[in-house]
Amino acid sequence: MRPRVSLAAVLIGAGAWALAGAPSRAGAADAVSGAAVFAAKQCVRCHVPRSEQGPGPALEEIRRPQGAMELAGRLWNHVPAMAGVLAQHGFQWPSISASEMADLMAYLQGDALRDARPDLYKGQVILLRKNCLKCHSLRREGGRVEPDLAERRGDYESASAWAAAMWTHTPRMAAMASRMGVAYPRFSGEEMGNLIGFLKEAAAAPLRGTGGAPRR
Repeated sequence: MRPRVSLAAVLIGAGAWALAGAPSRAGAADAVSGAAVFAAKQCVRCHVPRSEQGPGPALEEIRRPQGAMELAGRLWNHVPAMAGVLAQHGFQWPSISASEMADLMAYLQGDALRDARPDLYKGQVILLRKNCLKCHSLRREGGRVEPDLAERRGDYESASAWAAAMWTHTPRMAAMASRMGVAYPRFSGEEMGNLIGFLKEAAAAPLRGTGGAPRR
């Protein structure tokens, strides 16, 4: 019998998270380099100043002061429509490395200091409401699509690392969700930050039965 998800086990250590404060701004991120990434990845084909009326959201709409995790959520939301447009015109999905994503997010004015501290309880609620466990598992409970969301991974360490991993993963995920009849999850405001905060704590908490001592 597989162990159940324990909210108490996952939430242990939340106080330490809160005392650590909000994540710091990524020192290596460079807005000028991000502008070059924006052009090189052909984002400029669709996202132009509002006065030019491009096919995608106006540049002023996507490039504005915002939280880094909030921006990661907006990038996530953008994937299905963008994937459809690229496929329609025969364009390949652009690959974006973690360092490129950090620069791109700096150009789009995503700032980790604007993100609120994650609310871990709300993060768990989001995990369930967005039906993430219909495909993925958390601590061996849920779907069978790898990876388990409680695996230790560097993707959870920063908004840019998560956004870069998501950028590679979500086109396939969106297609799979469509085949399975599962609504593609969308995020607003602090939802992405709360979700990743919860998953980061879940990855840090020992699995029941492994002999690990709970974090205090």
